[in-house]
Amino acid sequence: MDIRDFTLSVRDTPIGPLLLAATAEGLVKIGFHAEPAAAEAMEAGLRERLGGQPSDAGADHIAAAGAQLDAYFAGELRHFELPLDWSLSRGFNSEVLHELAARVPYGTVVGYQFLADRVGEPGAAQAVGRAMGSNPLPVVVPCHRVVESGGGLGGFGGGLETKRRLLAIEGVLPEPLF
Repeated sequence: MDIRDFTLSVRDTPIGPLLLAATAEGLVKIGFHAEPAAAEAMEAGLRERLGGQPSDAGADHIAAAGAQLDAYFAGELRHFELPLDWSLSRGFNSEVLHELAARVPYGTVVGYQFLADRVGEPGAAQAVGRAMGSNPLPVVVPCHRVVESGGGLGGFGGGLETKRRLLAIEGVLPEPLF
């Protein structure tokens, strides 16, 4: 295993606290609902999966990610320009997430089947759903933009209300009335 030290930060956002983690290579993890106990569990998971320890290895990447997330939530940023460390995603999941990041722009949505077709696996729409659920970099790698072909929102690791809010920021859905 390639051992990677990482930097952690919890950032308050309009969708709740997000855990940001970065290695020297780039942003490696964004975690939803990063209240203290959840953030501790995410840190333990990163120690196990990356084999490293918290350090200042990715501090510059954390700062850049924080600034870009602030701009995104303020409606001022439509495309993230961040170095990403994809070491938490492998195989089919990684292929699907790379396709998502490259081909599904701000303010658009696609179906799970679209991504299955794009990676050459037309029978794999459910597997695409699992890949979305395994996304270690939500918001930046926009799994919230993937919806059911019948118009339903589908699932979302951050919860459906978070998915609705992200789609509202991008103008796909109206802002909630209250």
